[in-house]
Amino acid sequence: MKVYLITLLALILLIPAAILAAEPNDRLEGVWFNGEKTSKIEIYKTKDGSFAGKIVWLKEPNTPDGKAKLDSKNPDAKLQKRPLLNLVIVSGLKSDGKGKYSDGKIYDPKSGKTYSAKAELTNNNTLALRGFIGVSLVGRTDTWIRTTN
Repeated sequence: MKVYLITLLALILLIPAAILAAEPNDRLEGVWFNGEKTSKIEIYKTKDGSFAGKIVWLKEPNTPDGKAKLDSKNPDAKLQKRPLLNLVIVSGLKSDGKGKYSDGKIYDPKSGKTYSAKAELTNNNTLALRGFIGVSLVGRTDTWIRTTN
């Protein structure tokens, strides 16, 4: 009988520790439509704990001649031949807690420009992502909607 009580007590003490040790999924992770619904971006946690996002789907993945769309607007000529699919366009977003993220960068393949970025989950399925230069007052917010692969 003592063995059962000791085992039961040990389990009761270990279960909360196991729950606390388990890292919860961050609500930012997942696949998101951009505001225009022309691409899907998968946001994932990186090894350093920040968040990044890559293009995993394009409404129009090919040029009129059937070739994959490339990062042709990139100011670095060496990068202009890389495909847009799987291109990382969001990087370095760090959680500020309570669904807010800052200190990131967002790359716009349409212009070839990179901007500072911050984001806020307005609910589980809506992300307000703001790209800006310098201070966040000078920028634009795009609303992303959670989707599936």
